[in-house]
Amino acid sequence: MSLAPQPSTPSARKKILLVDDHPLMRRGQADLLSRETDLEVIGEASNAREAMEAIAKLKPDLVLMDMALPDKDGLELIKDIQALYPGLPVLAMSMQDESLYAARVLRAGGRGYVMKAEGLERLASAIRTVLSGQVALSPRMAAKVLESMVGPAGKIGSGPEAKLSDRELEVLRLFGEGWSTEEIATRLHLSPKTVDVHRGHIKEKLELKTTPELQRFAIRWVASHGGPADLGTG
Repeated sequence: MSLAPQPSTPSARKKILLVDDHPLMRRGQADLLSRETDLEVIGEASNAREAMEAIAKLKPDLVLMDMALPDKDGLELIKDIQALYPGLPVLAMSMQDESLYAARVLRAGGRGYVMKAEGLERLASAIRTVLSGQVALSPRMAAKVLESMVGPAGKIGSGPEAKLSDRELEVLRLFGEGWSTEEIATRLHLSPKTVDVHRGHIKEKLELKTTPELQRFAIRWVASHGGPADLGTG
């Protein structure tokens, strides 16, 4: 005698923590995921500090997080999560093109990257992919990552993504979005002098001689990767 499949019970549903500083985005994600029989949103956070507190309290099975948060860079938050909760799956989202951050998310310990422009419908599929132990990337980005693993340089592309550190890339992005040195320092919790040091390293690595030249480069580069984003968005 065969038995009909039983519907998923609440205890069998995987627990998801949403981290995004936009309440409407979180609400859309929560509404979508609430319709899935195997997934459950157990909490929301609007910044990195709230996210770490929620992880400790709620013990989620997966963290779905925006890359641009008001109090910490997304890559740094992923590293913090993996340091304190090794193996906790993190799926990153951003308005920025995946070629900008996807490989860095994986190196930081994340398990996947989804562009917000792809729509909420892709989220459930990507979440299930990560929860199954696999990496969630688009076929195009997955091919680039594999190519980088067999390439001699071990880098993706030849642009700034390949030449700059995570912090330098973040500083370049913020310059390209029109932030001042003081604003970048506040956003990244650095001193203005440290931002100036990063700016000097960026100019050296990209062979740019002047600050206006760096500014023009940064603006063009951000625009080519789907930006500039609105302040506070990822």
